[in-house]
Amino acid sequence: MVATSPFADRWKWLNVPAVTTAWRRFKAVMAEIGPKGLYARTLIIIIAPIVLLETVIAFIFMERHWNQVTRRLSETTAREISALVAIYKSYPFNDDYTHLTEIARKNLGLSSVQVMPPGDLPTTYQRPFFGLLDLALSDEIRQHVGHPAWIDTVGQSGLLEIRVKLDDAVLRFVAPRSQAYASNSHIFLVWMVGTSVFLLTVAILFLRNQIRPILKLSDAA
Repeated sequence: MVATSPFADRWKWLNVPAVTTAWRRFKAVMAEIGPKGLYARTLIIIIAPIVLLETVIAFIFMERHWNQVTRRLSETTAREISALVAIYKSYPFNDDYTHLTEIARKNLGLSSVQVMPPGDLPTTYQRPFFGLLDLALSDEIRQHVGHPAWIDTVGQSGLLEIRVKLDDAVLRFVAPRSQAYASNSHIFLVWMVGTSVFLLTVAILFLRNQIRPILKLSDAA
């Protein structure tokens, strides 16, 4: 009796005639549309892994680092605004909010704080589809502040505006965009793409010199 490996059953589907036929058709199509020359095929062998590697690294970077850093910064900004709202509720300012403004500007890094008369918040605008800052900051404000809020992240470049509606006033906060958003993360992508383009250019030049004698030999043969 011949013992069979437990892993053999997992790959039985590869021997199914339909799968085999589909694989043969795929190889035939790739052979037909793919490059025929030695130089072009060798070039694809070099370029394809680099492009695939950069795509995976960029996705992991965007998904993990950039997203996580932006959410951490947005959480910090939301907590600062929540603290200012609590200070406003509990501290008797006697219609003088200079101390609140100084706390926001010097201690928390906000550009300005304005106490506006009570009223409705502005109409919500169309949010950008890829607005990572808008999504992250909205979630954190909703979680930590606990009051109706309006956020403008696309109005003034370099600044973001947040309005929180209270019973007796509307608090308007203006903060630097970099305080809630990882704005310099694209530098990593620029360096990665630039370095890859430079290395690919050098590799193509060397590859052309290496392939040329082989092509001459094949033509002579």
